[in-house]
Amino acid sequence: MNETIALFGAGGKMGVRLSKNLLKSTYRVKHVEPGEAGRKRLKDELGIDCVSVDDALEAADVVILAIPDTLIGKIAHEISPKLKAGTMVMTLDAAAPFAGHLPDRKDLTYFVAHPCHPLIYNDETEPEARRDYFGGGAAKQSITSALMQGPESAFDLGEDVAKTIYQPILRSYRLTVDQMAILEPGLSETVCATLLQVMRDAMDETVRRGVPEQCARDFLLGHMNILGAVIFNEIPGAFSDACNKAITFGKPRLMRDDWIKVFDREEIAESIRRIT
Repeated sequence: MNETIALFGAGGKMGVRLSKNLLKSTYRVKHVEPGEAGRKRLKDELGIDCVSVDDALEAADVVILAIPDTLIGKIAHEISPKLKAGTMVMTLDAAAPFAGHLPDRKDLTYFVAHPCHPLIYNDETEPEARRDYFGGGAAKQSITSALMQGPESAFDLGEDVAKTIYQPILRSYRLTVDQMAILEPGLSETVCATLLQVMRDAMDETVRRGVPEQCARDFLLGHMNILGAVIFNEIPGAFSDACNKAITFGKPRLMRDDWIKVFDREEIAESIRRIT
């Protein structure tokens, strides 16, 4: 494909990742970056010169907003009058679209694409890939995509752009924006990140109580590895009676009875309101 992409936030951390992968494609890319440091980074690392907003949007088929959630609504409304009908506006997170921050233009296509990041349990063998925890570099990762509005025929273009910017790809899933919001912030941040932080806090507490720090770290991460392999069916196995009893009594000690309500739509919406 050789459509023209306008990449906003091209010099940011995420923008540079996308810029590197887009260099491997046949897309024509125009890079927009307001920050001097970001523009210098693109020039020094990738040999890329940035252009003005008007230049980038003049013939853009796809506009990627690689910018913070809190700015998406503002920037999207600023550029909306400059976009021709049929232009695809792509965000890299479901938060702002879910919250209704995109302009009310029925003649635009809105597409959301978000990475799953490389799996903990994978078959990567190269050292660079094994150390690529974020994805979009050496390790394969799955991606999620949603066509929020626009013709069905636009999905293939959006998914191809998503596969390009997040490559190398393991699997590609088509979801709705609501389903993507359940995954993030619901599953990945409200649940997973919170519980991982609790585990880190618990490790720090064991150190405070006298366990050597490296020992506590090895013990926790090693048990996360094997316990996770059993829980997520990576290997056949079952927990010991002692472990099952610890879970039975530990879960109500650590978790509220109604914790699963974090997935209710109103809870997701409130979480996204805080984010955006």
